[in-house]
Amino acid sequence: MTMTTSDHLSFWNQRYATAGEDYLFGVEPSRFMAMHASCFEAGSNALLVADGEGRNSVWLARQGLNVTALEIAPAALEKARRLATTHRVAVDFQQVDVLAYDWPSQQFDFVIGVFIQFVAPVERTRLFAGMQQAVKPSGLLMLHGYTPKQLHYGTGGPSAIENLYTADCLRQDFPEDAWEWIELREYDAVLNEGTAHCGTSALIDLIVRRRSS
Repeated sequence: MTMTTSDHLSFWNQRYATAGEDYLFGVEPSRFMAMHASCFEAGSNALLVADGEGRNSVWLARQGLNVTALEIAPAALEKARRLATTHRVAVDFQQVDVLAYDWPSQQFDFVIGVFIQFVAPVERTRLFAGMQQAVKPSGLLMLHGYTPKQLHYGTGGPSAIENLYTADCLRQDFPEDAWEWIELREYDAVLNEGTAHCGTSALIDLIVRRRSS
């Protein structure tokens, strides 16, 4: 069943609010972001999609990037702003339903989605199209998520198998005539990212560069 904007807002706001003062996914950047720290250049423009409580956007701002972060849940945004204040960095936090967002055209050097697997395949194709639109020529689009094997581990992520990424589905959504493939990797790793992502996990990383012509 397709969720409406109101459904998404209610679900995610309740989930983040239920954690109280705690950060559901922790305050450190995701393992994926830290592993790829060398990709990020100070002064570049980055867009974080469904950024949650700000751990990744604030970390990027601390690296000297100009960061915009999209998130639907006010409870998450409140924590994200608090985290940014703690680290004395500026992030352009926007309350946005990314499934109804008016995506800018070729504006960002980096467009990043970390564990944004809350959408079914039809919505995902629309979401990915918007994310691709926002990437500058020669800019990077970066995705980090779970594969269907994650259902066996049960250490985080959605319960709907169709929401999980496979290499084949990502190849279809990011064709090589428009994108230079930098990395596509499936692997297992132990995560310790708050209480929501904790334990052995089945992961997949995608990094593609928008072709300049």
